[in-house]
Amino acid sequence: MAKGKTQTYYDNNPKANKKRLKQQAKYNKTDKGLKIRVNANKANRKLGTYGNGDGKDAAHTKNGIRLASKKANRSKKGIHA
Repeated sequence: MAKGKTQTYYDNNPKANKKRLKQQAKYNKTDKGLKIRVNANKANRKLGTYGNGDGKDAAHTKNGIRLASKKANRSKKGIHA
């Protein structure tokens, strides 16, 4: 599978990647980031896809939480299908 534009950028700019990872780690510790992470893990466990390596993710859609490929789910950038 080919890398996306964002991953290619961070591969070519390790200094920017380090900065992004530091910021993301800080965000994940906030109340909002923790809540999002906990809910996503809970949904993945409920759908039976948590930690099994199937490449699927819990996607929040208009019709509830459904399984979708990680690539498709994460490319939505907050727009719920």
